[in-house]
Amino acid sequence: MIEFVERKRWLFFGLPFTFTKYAIREDMITITSGLLKTVENDCYMYKVQDVEHVASLAEKLFRLGTVICYTGDTTHPRLVLEHIRNAREIKAFILKESEEARLKRRTVNMLDIGSLGLDDMDDM
Repeated sequence: MIEFVERKRWLFFGLPFTFTKYAIREDMITITSGLLKTVENDCYMYKVQDVEHVASLAEKLFRLGTVICYTGDTTHPRLVLEHIRNAREIKAFILKESEEARLKRRTVNMLDIGSLGLDDMDDM
């Protein structure tokens, strides 16, 4: 079972002095944050619809990146994994595993973009 465990880091030298930890597994993404009050949030991989990688100049200097997952989850429709190492690898892993999870659960969405039916042709 492949798993990534990363910590949110400061932009200053990429030091891991925050209390947020990201665990990315084949079936779910878990975000654990807080010191005195710990909050744990999970998102199943099949709910991830799209993934974006963003790297500012400061993040590039310290080999960090931010991965943004657009999900169908009600608590976090926009899941942000901020200032993490190996961001591109994690983005590729999430894309691959989310597609496989959707296929396993048979929840693949097909979009109908720009197709006109015969009924729509009469209106033109």
